[in-house]
Amino acid sequence: MSNTVRGHIISGAILVGCVLGLAVAIPAENSKSLNRKFDSRIEELLSEVPLIDGHNDLPWQLFSRARNQLANVDLNNWPQVHTDIPRLRQGMVGGQFWALYVSCNTQYRDGVRACLDQADVIHRFVEKYNETFQLATTVDEIWAAFHKGKIASLIGMEGGHCLDSSLGTLRMFYKLGVRYMTITHSCNTPWADNWLLDGTTATQVGLTPFGKDVIREMNRLGMLLDLSHVSVATMKAALDLSVAPVIFSHSSAFNICSSYRNVPDDVLELTKLNRGIVMVNFYNNYVTCGNNAALKDVADHIDYIKRLLGVDYVGLGGDYDGVTRTPTGLEDVSKYPALLLELRERFWTDLDLQKLAGLNLLRVLEETERVSKELQQTMRPLENLIPDGELVDKTCRSIGGSGALSSPQEFEHHC
Repeated sequence: MSNTVRGHIISGAILVGCVLGLAVAIPAENSKSLNRKFDSRIEELLSEVPLIDGHNDLPWQLFSRARNQLANVDLNNWPQVHTDIPRLRQGMVGGQFWALYVSCNTQYRDGVRACLDQADVIHRFVEKYNETFQLATTVDEIWAAFHKGKIASLIGMEGGHCLDSSLGTLRMFYKLGVRYMTITHSCNTPWADNWLLDGTTATQVGLTPFGKDVIREMNRLGMLLDLSHVSVATMKAALDLSVAPVIFSHSSAFNICSSYRNVPDDVLELTKLNRGIVMVNFYNNYVTCGNNAALKDVADHIDYIKRLLGVDYVGLGGDYDGVTRTPTGLEDVSKYPALLLELRERFWTDLDLQKLAGLNLLRVLEETERVSKELQQTMRPLENLIPDGELVDKTCRSIGGSGALSSPQEFEHHC
């Protein structure tokens, strides 16, 4: 734990060790009393350290249900979705990455505009409900929001198709507050492969040379690389290249559920070497590889990663409001304390639980900020362009040559 993080912890001291780690059965008449003690202690832990979830698709629900018209939505009472303010408070959420997501169908068409609309609605709902939310772009800003009793609101851009293969667009999204980018969603970009290629005979490149430039520029900016949704080849290429820690914002363990949206053991080991973090997803089909799952099944994924890598490399990425099925006991954002209670009953220490809840993510973001500062001392913004040949036969894109234009007529529009 860094001195910066340690200095922010309100209590000044975290108890280490298993509480009530007794190797005897607990009498039934005492179980309710014990659970109340556990609940009370979990509340204390989450009053000291923010619980930060890596991925929530509430902005997509605002678009798909209300076309981003906030006047038609009340976040103080929205029972049709997984997320509203009372349930966030009940779940003791201290920080949230809100997903800036648009469909892959927008790629080569109006994807950049659609992504800007989603950035806009995140900024607007944070401002509208500013008694609850506060925009955060740095570790210090997360702590500042938390100490004021607000939910630190970060932006994670879910899919490199938002960039339209432009490093300048990447930089502008960073200035709008985006602090991670999921390299692909469930579609390739011209420069990176997605997870649906795994298990097929499709040819994979992982990252093209331009894709590697995207990674380098993200490192320079201080934008987290999110490797959820990418192919294993892309995972390995990014982990080999990145000098900053990566995240998996909402992925689980492939060894337990062999969905290609999950992370295989060899990539988990590479993530530890990179000092990154895997934030476990709650979607039933990525938890049990079936339609049904329970809270204990999610805890099994978290436990597995902890046993394999150590407690410093695991976090929470529920994917609420981006999925159609959630586990029994983790139905919505109010249920995080129940998950921590389950892990406490598996003899996780107080410090273990606080690392899972938020300290691990804060450490990754802090290290990414440090790497960015170091790189910016010697590295200028990259100006490389994606080769025209990698954009052949794409629709609704203006294409100029990769060299200088001698006349306006050379700038063609294909749609």
